[in-house]
This record gives sequence, C-alpha cells and structure tokens, in this order.
Amino acid sequence: MQQNPVILARWIALLVPGALIAGAWVFQLAGYPPCEMCHWQRWPHYAAIAAAGASFLAVSRMGSRVTLVALAAILIAVSGAIGAFHAGVEYGWWEGVTACTANLPTGDNFLEAIMAAPVIRCDRAPWSLIGISLAGFNAIISLGAAGAILWLLKARRA
Repeated sequence: MQQNPVILARWIALLVPGALIAGAWVFQLAGYPPCEMCHWQRWPHYAAIAAAGASFLAVSRMGSRVTLVALAAILIAVSGAIGAFHAGVEYGWWEGVTACTANLPTGDNFLEAIMAAPVIRCDRAPWSLIGISLAGFNAIISLGAAGAILWLLKARRA
C-alpha cells in the first residue's frame, strides 16, 4: 500500500518541530538556559506546530491542507536559517546581531540581583556533540525536514 505524500509531509511538519522544541525544553530543564537567539529559533517552530496541527483539522479540501503544510515547512526552514546563523556566531564565523544578556529582575535588591544573574551568551555553545552545537543540530534537522516536506508536497503532483 502506497503512502500519500501529503499525509507523510503533514506528520513530518508536526513531529519534527515538536521533537525539536521538546528537546530544547529538556536541555533547558537540565540546566542549559537558552540565549536570546535560542528563543528566536523556537518561535518559528511553535508557529509550524500550529500550522501543521491545523492541517490535520482542516476541512477535507486538499488545497487548504497543502497550504498549511507548506507554511509549516517554510516556518521550519526559517528556524533552521536562524539556527545556521546562530551556529555561525557560536563557531566565530561572524558576529551576532545582539549582545545576549540575562533578563533584568525587579524588586528591592535590584543591584544585587543584576550582579548575581547569569549572563547567557549567544556566542558560546554550552553543549555540542561531534563539534555540532544545539543551534547547528537545529539548522541541520530543520532545513532537512523543510526540504523533505516540500519535496513530498511536490511529489504528490507527479
């Protein structure tokens, strides 16, 4: 039995950003707080999850489902592009566009809180595997998944 490429594309569009976000949360809970650019990479994934989820809820008109899955693929690719940029900043290939700093607390001991707050830098990879940082893995996985989704959507017409 042959699988419909749109169904497979929809599942990839939902599961890949979901898994990447879950992984980011696991690392965050394990003591690796995200920097500003890490958060930038998450927003397109959240939107992709919403678009892919909506494609499962869309009325049976194929055009609306395909449009939502294509939108999810584009959003996943955007996260991958941000991840590639962030990885380049971590590897020192170019400078980042922002100075990543910790959130400023409020209250009576404002100065003490500022002095005690950790600075989470975007230009230092807190974790890597075989020389690839989390941002690098996001770039590889996201761009690969986006390409696969778009290829599957194109294959449905073949």
